[in-house]
Amino acid sequence: MHGTYNLWLVAASLVVATLASFTALDISGRLAALSNSRTRHVWLAGGAASMGIGIWSMHFVGVLSFQLPIPLGYDIGMTTGSLAIAVVVSYFALGVINGAKLTARRLIVSSVAMGIGIAAMHYTGDAAMKMFPAISYDPLLFAASIVIAIVASGAALWIARTLSDSNQQNVLLKRTGAALVMGIAICGMHYTGNAAANFLPGSVCGAANGIDARWLATTVALFTLAILSITLVLSRYDAHTSVLAGSISRLNGQIVHMASFDTLTDLPNRRTMTERIERSILNATSTGSRFAILFMDLDGFKTINDSLGHTVGDEVLKAFSKRLLQCVRGGDTVARLGGDEFVVMLENLNVATDAEKMAERILDSMRKGILAGSHPLQVMPSIGIALFQQDGMSVDSLLKHADVAMYEAKRGGRSTYRFFEASMNEAAVRTLRIQQALHEALGSGHFYLLFQPKFCGKSGELAGAEALIRLNHPEMGLLTPMEFIPIAERSGQIVQIVQIGYWVVRETCRHISKWRAEGRPAVKVAINLSPRQISEADLVQSMLKIVREQGIAPEQIMFEITETVAMQDAPRTIEMIHAFQENGFEIAIDDFGTGYSSLAYLQRFRAKQLKIDRFFTNGLDENGQEGRAIVSAIIALAHSLDMDVVAEGVETGSQLDRLEDMMCDEMQGFLLAKPLSADAFSDLLEKKEIDA
Repeated sequence: MHGTYNLWLVAASLVVATLASFTALDISGRLAALSNSRTRHVWLAGGAASMGIGIWSMHFVGVLSFQLPIPLGYDIGMTTGSLAIAVVVSYFALGVINGAKLTARRLIVSSVAMGIGIAAMHYTGDAAMKMFPAISYDPLLFAASIVIAIVASGAALWIARTLSDSNQQNVLLKRTGAALVMGIAICGMHYTGNAAANFLPGSVCGAANGIDARWLATTVALFTLAILSITLVLSRYDAHTSVLAGSISRLNGQIVHMASFDTLTDLPNRRTMTERIERSILNATSTGSRFAILFMDLDGFKTINDSLGHTVGDEVLKAFSKRLLQCVRGGDTVARLGGDEFVVMLENLNVATDAEKMAERILDSMRKGILAGSHPLQVMPSIGIALFQQDGMSVDSLLKHADVAMYEAKRGGRSTYRFFEASMNEAAVRTLRIQQALHEALGSGHFYLLFQPKFCGKSGELAGAEALIRLNHPEMGLLTPMEFIPIAERSGQIVQIVQIGYWVVRETCRHISKWRAEGRPAVKVAINLSPRQISEADLVQSMLKIVREQGIAPEQIMFEITETVAMQDAPRTIEMIHAFQENGFEIAIDDFGTGYSSLAYLQRFRAKQLKIDRFFTNGLDENGQEGRAIVSAIIALAHSLDMDVVAEGVETGSQLDRLEDMMCDEMQGFLLAKPLSADAFSDLLEKKEIDA
């Protein structure tokens, strides 16, 4: 007998097969993302039932689509058996996909087993019709259907395993395409099996009195679609919930990481380092072991930030942190406390010299230089070392004493290390007191000015003065700029430094105005500019505003810039000098010869004066002919550039005679006059007027 097919049911079987395949792929991805074994077993069982019903439904709808010119029906028991086979095969397939590594051998064995199971389901469904005489099968097509089932199973297993990672790009689109291919393959196996079946003339269906085929086909198709749709919805919802939970978990992890680690260098931050030191204290106390704290910051880091910018500064910090990690041992901790401050904790020390060796190793490593962006730099740290229990029994005391030792290393020449000593606390206490004094000094009137007279080299007449700031604290006594300015810079009291600089200019102008009111002759006063002032964008306008408020001509003020500061950013210095000169101020280059002069830039500065550092003035006596040759060369160079020369620190008659012989334009020093108060300098001006 020849049968016919209901094309609507054939199409329905393809839709069911594709949806079942997509469900299998989606569930395999869901299982791969689960870590809880109990949840995996629940999804595996539920997924196998849903997938098995889907595959069985496709076959059953495909069987129902086949029609013979005789009444057909299906045995309930055998039909249920074919469904059970489909569920078992699906459980097996999902287990293989999400089990151990899918090797070629495992894939082949699993494909054969799964293909035979699907074929068994199909032919059990055929047997449920109870045909008499029995259905005969074409051997070649029968074998072909089994081969197709095996190949389709292998392809399905491989595709499902490949697409089980839900983090792939366009994974839903890939699964949709793969499901369509798998659905066509499953349908191909089924209809090949149907083509292999031969129904002999006069055959009778023994189950014809069973369930109505059309009603059963419709019910099975709709029921299966509902089950697969619900399964997919649950899978998608659960996956979305898991992704959301994972995102929250990752966000919490990031928050914890940000709270514990430095965002720039990814090193432990102050809080984390404090916790680790506390644990080390407990461990060392119970075991009797020792550990050391190395506290360090980078020498000249503020200059790098000011001259090259904060972006380069950040690169320096990252490069330094990486170099530190290369120097320490595996169990040591490296942390960034903030700014350019770093701490290394060395645990399980045998002797104190182990910490010394580590400090030397860090210094040697940094002498090789680092590359910050496109800038090759040599950035050296100063290191302070504190030992547990010798130098402290708490986190605060250890960090404080290591910090104190670090500042002692800076005072000792920088780019070196120092172990903490009890005597260092006195210097640290004095530093804190000076910091506090700087906060109070302007408001409390503790600052005052002295004026160092300058004299002409030929005539010996008074040529002007240099304003010198002093801090007279009621408890600490007299403090010089050499003591309080470096402390202010190290402690970050930038605002105080700038305000002090403006105070000096304002106070100088006030005294000049007072001398003029007293009938004294006009005098030019030199004022030192600090590196912090020079970095101010509106420095020239601020100075111009001050002298105008005080009614002083800019020509009476000369600003002194040290050679080292001038050369840090020479183009910026040239621009600033020219702006000062355009507004009537004059500029002097101070401490000449102690830095790294560039004659090309010195020419472009067009400064009014060049001040010879006292080191070279002293060399006129101490270094004989060599010292005289150097000073003579500096004076000749300045005169060739139309600059006047001022010699600082003239303290002996021989120095004065030699400077006069070398045609030095102006001189200052204790031999000629000590720094004078404003009233004493007024008297000196009066004497000059009388002598004139």
